[in-house]
Amino acid sequence: MAEDELKQPSHPSTSGMLRELGLSRSNYYDWQKREVSAQQTKKNFVCALIQKIYDQNNGIYGAPKIAWEIRKQNISITVKTVGNYMREMGLRACYVPPWATTTRDPEFDTKLENILNEQFNPDRPNAAWCIDTTYIPTGSSKGSCI
Repeated sequence: MAEDELKQPSHPSTSGMLRELGLSRSNYYDWQKREVSAQQTKKNFVCALIQKIYDQNNGIYGAPKIAWEIRKQNISITVKTVGNYMREMGLRACYVPPWATTTRDPEFDTKLENILNEQFNPDRPNAAWCIDTTYIPTGSSKGSCI
């Protein structure tokens, strides 16, 4: 094997990269030693809170509801800020469409018969029965018809 094949690939030096970018080494090392600002600390805290609320609600909550949940914890924040942070984090609320009945019988009205003809005082007992079906008790759970 040749000696060139055994050499490890060279990595660019920090000084060389900074020179290409037009930055000084002193600024770079000063930037590395800097502590996280109070603003960035608050942003990190709020982002963690947003992620927690988003996960607890299965990704359904958007910026307005998340902002409302954060405000309930006495933290002042705007919907716009929550929306911007969510966008940065790649979070989007899922739209859950409202439930719709899909099994309606189009001929249901034609099958109904008016047996009583609005005669609610029958001549004899047990001749006609009525029931309100808006609430049906089914034992362990409630059923309702609308």
